[in-house]
Amino acid sequence: MALINREKKYKWEFANIGGASRVKITTGEDIAHLDELDPKMWTVLSCPVTGLEIDEKSLAYIDADADGKIRVADVIATSQWLSGAVKNLDVLVEGTDSIDIEHLDQENAAGQKLYKSAKQILENLGKEGTVISLADTKDIAAIFAKTRFNGDGIITEASTDDADEKAAIAAAVAAFGGVADRSGAAGINAEMIENFYKALAEYAAWQAAVVEAPFGDKTDAAIAAYNALDAKVKDFFMRSKLAAFSPDSAAALDVQTASIASISADNLTGKTEEIAAYPIARITGKPEIDLTAQVNPAWSAQFDLIKTVALEGKTVLTEADWAAVGAQFAAYTGWKAAKAGAAVEALGLDAVKKFIEQDKKAALLDLVAQDAALAEEAANIDMVDKFLHILRDFYRLVRNFVTLHDFYDKDKKVSAIFQSGRLIIDQRECRLCMKVSDMGKHNASAATSGMFLVYCDCTTKTKPGKLTIVAAVTVGEIGDLIVGKNAVYYDNAGLEWDAVITKIVDNPISVAQAFWSPYRRMAKTVENLINKSAADKDAKMMADATAKINAAPAALPAGTDPKAAPAAAPPFDIAKFAGIFAAIGMALGMIGSALVVIFKGLKAMVWWKLILVFVAIMLVISGPAMVLAWLKLRRRNIAPLLNANGWAVNAASKISIPFGETLTDVAKYPKMKLTDPYAKAGLAPWKKWLISLSAVIVAVGVLWIFNLLAWAKLPSPLPRYHKAEAVEEVVAPADSVATSDTVVVAVVE
Repeated sequence: MALINREKKYKWEFANIGGASRVKITTGEDIAHLDELDPKMWTVLSCPVTGLEIDEKSLAYIDADADGKIRVADVIATSQWLSGAVKNLDVLVEGTDSIDIEHLDQENAAGQKLYKSAKQILENLGKEGTVISLADTKDIAAIFAKTRFNGDGIITEASTDDADEKAAIAAAVAAFGGVADRSGAAGINAEMIENFYKALAEYAAWQAAVVEAPFGDKTDAAIAAYNALDAKVKDFFMRSKLAAFSPDSAAALDVQTASIASISADNLTGKTEEIAAYPIARITGKPEIDLTAQVNPAWSAQFDLIKTVALEGKTVLTEADWAAVGAQFAAYTGWKAAKAGAAVEALGLDAVKKFIEQDKKAALLDLVAQDAALAEEAANIDMVDKFLHILRDFYRLVRNFVTLHDFYDKDKKVSAIFQSGRLIIDQRECRLCMKVSDMGKHNASAATSGMFLVYCDCTTKTKPGKLTIVAAVTVGEIGDLIVGKNAVYYDNAGLEWDAVITKIVDNPISVAQAFWSPYRRMAKTVENLINKSAADKDAKMMADATAKINAAPAALPAGTDPKAAPAAAPPFDIAKFAGIFAAIGMALGMIGSALVVIFKGLKAMVWWKLILVFVAIMLVISGPAMVLAWLKLRRRNIAPLLNANGWAVNAASKISIPFGETLTDVAKYPKMKLTDPYAKAGLAPWKKWLISLSAVIVAVGVLWIFNLLAWAKLPSPLPRYHKAEAVEEVVAPADSVATSDTVVVAVVE
């Protein structure tokens, strides 16, 4: 971390990237001075080495401590190594996978090593010129294929010209399997050479101490038969001793007839294990086996082999005879058990003796030492591969690590290293797609991003397993985006995946979309209420109908013929419904009065005030949703998604409304007038006019009935809307006297 704390003298340039001030990384000098950049100015502090759109081998090279994370210190250390190895720093921002080795700085230790190793690679490959590329270092085996030594401490037949040494190497590989050399061929190392010659000596010594087989070529078979019978024969002698001690128990110690009877009904060829458990011979009390009598058939093959090989001429077998047979091959068995050097046995005793006589051990170990002496040079060849990988990918990593420059680039062909592909769904192409490494972390933090997100499971026939992605929808409507909807995902390699939505994080897409959201919710609520009401009524109707059908026979009086005509329904009683009609009329009157008041108020307004009232009503309904949407859209941030994928984001990475519109492309059709061949034929013009006129007449009639045209001197014909004119009371003068002709009239409605 000392690199981070060194004195800062480099003059950085800054730019507005993604609506925030960020340092510009555009030149090789910028990369060379990354150690002087304040870590607080870095947009990212760490990121994983997997799941990104950069060669994972390059990221593994940069991750020096192999902890699975690229950190600030890793980036700084890599920038210092790269900048010290080249003469012209601007080559670091070209992003190429090749370099002219003459551009390597040989005055620098790293540059000098790279130069020598790169030159050696070109010579090994037989290439002319001084340009080396990743294609040259890709096949390590090809680099070392024509070299005798390659620094891995493994020698092959190609490592020597001596025929005897070649034969010894081949024999050692055959005996011990060999190990892979950098050239790809099988070879041996120092440890295998030591083990090979040790095995040769041990096997030769063991063969020199050979013990003659007592029964010739039948010895091994006889030993196997003896070992198989040993326990059964000893069991027989113990049973015989016990029967001699207790004659009454002889029958119990012998083969039990009941045991044979229990399996006699079965196919006895499948009862070998049961039969083998019986004594090997009949128990008579005599401590001997009659060799002329039949023994247990399960053991007869082994017993006959022993009789033929070791008991020839005998008619009975005693316990001492059996022990003597075992003693005959005890020495041979001990020699076999002491076998050593078995690994080289397949070579044959003559070949073993020949290799011992030639004794190429020291020569082979010397070849290994010569090969191992080139270990550093070989490691430097690996370093060339590392250099070319990092040279190609490091600048792109820096642009996405220090500033997130690629994410905010106006060129749609440029994408960030976390953008994994494109999701085509609902006539939209979502370009902000990311692989999901931990769904649990996304569930916890995705909503705080402020974006409308769809999570999809993707599968393809060309790759096993499932890929989970998240895509941000930043343009268009959301009505058709539902869980379970199918889509198509294209990764950056162009591979097509079948995608299906598994989760949606609902956030505003635009202010315009938020304007209509209250009406959508109200329409959805009304639709749900209507559907629920209809379903409830349908269920009730079906339940009532079923109940009536079931109760119909029981409702008939005793002795009533079910086929008889039903009784006539009672006549309609209008008085019964008078109250209902009155209530309906009162309700209509109240609604009409309210509408009169509203329309009179509107009539009294100037036309532009009417427009303002309408706009105000719309704003009252949609305004809160629009304000909330605007606030959320201003706070949209990519950081929560990156954090869920294991990134440590150090600076705000907001997605403004204009920038968000560039992350999703909507299908655009040219302006044209097309005819639908399946469109329903329209009505004749006179019918349209007739329908329109009828609608106007009905509307005017309704307005007239409810006294809404009184202002046009068209009062309603309904009496309740007529008001009598008030007649002023005639008041006699104070000095006059009322007479019978003076009349005070009060007119009431």
